[in-house]
Amino acid sequence: MRHLVCPVCSGAVYFENFSCIACGTPLAFSSRDMEMKPLVGQHAALACANRTGFVCNWATADSEPLCPSCRLDEVIPNLSYPDNVVRWRRIEIAKRRALVDLLRLGLPIVTRRESPTRGLAFQFLSNMLAAHPVKTGHSDGLVTLDIAEADDSEREARRAQMGEPYRTLVGHFRHEIAHYYWTLLIQDSSDLRACRAVFGDERDDYQAALKRHYAEGAPPAWAQHFISAYASTHPWEDWAETFAHFLHIVATMDTALQFGMIGPRRAPIADPYREADFDALIRAFVPVTEAVNEINRSMGQPDVYPFVLTPEVVGKLHFIHMIVRKAADAHAREKRGGLQAA
Repeated sequence: MRHLVCPVCSGAVYFENFSCIACGTPLAFSSRDMEMKPLVGQHAALACANRTGFVCNWATADSEPLCPSCRLDEVIPNLSYPDNVVRWRRIEIAKRRALVDLLRLGLPIVTRRESPTRGLAFQFLSNMLAAHPVKTGHSDGLVTLDIAEADDSEREARRAQMGEPYRTLVGHFRHEIAHYYWTLLIQDSSDLRACRAVFGDERDDYQAALKRHYAEGAPPAWAQHFISAYASTHPWEDWAETFAHFLHIVATMDTALQFGMIGPRRAPIADPYREADFDALIRAFVPVTEAVNEINRSMGQPDVYPFVLTPEVVGKLHFIHMIVRKAADAHAREKRGGLQAA
């Protein structure tokens, strides 16, 4: 994520800011224009109704009390529990970052309004209040998140228990949204056979694969073929983990470009989200991960990117890149056609 600019004083503004640090102007992020808008003055934007409690800093339209991000929420945490406001705030920050990834890539986001049975939506539930155990996951466009994941101590405990090198809120969103895009972009498309050739046959028994993974763990040579141990569970999880890592790559490179992390081994790219040359994107990314990992080690912290991009994994990422570019181009043509028709 690159820094934004205050429209009043041109000072640098962070994505999460509710006002300009320099001049104090209250601001809201416009997901349509990808920039901050003032909430005061002649051309003031409208704030999302969830701005109360510093939950959401996005702008909305005249006819919509909620912004495009918050309109995707089907169930929010029970706010009668004070700690849930803090959890919800953290969850929404991560969700909005993931949504900006999709918008920057130019991917379509089909909502529940447009497709009640398969559109993208979110529900944030608690095991303390639910009648049945809550598991973070995806089903027909509905992403469920256990709000306990918003507590650093609980998430770290689960990460250690599961033997995972990486577990974050934004990582959860990128992974579960990836399942949504398998349904939207692959399931009924001409690319299904190619996807099976790359990731395997998703018709294999998913529940049996999960049971086997949790009982036996990943196969011995999983690191040669998969981005993570969990990706080896089933073709759906391989797709989701790889898609999520593609989002990690473009988002990380966007930040790296903002801070001028340019070296002799890094190919010049302008916008990682729209970069057509996949090889250039990977060549740019690898030195950045080496640098930030070494910085963290210097501080005695775990690696920021504790993964290895083997040739087979790079091939899978390349496939994701092609699917994303194809979908973005089709979505752009569709929007242009709609504007011409209007």
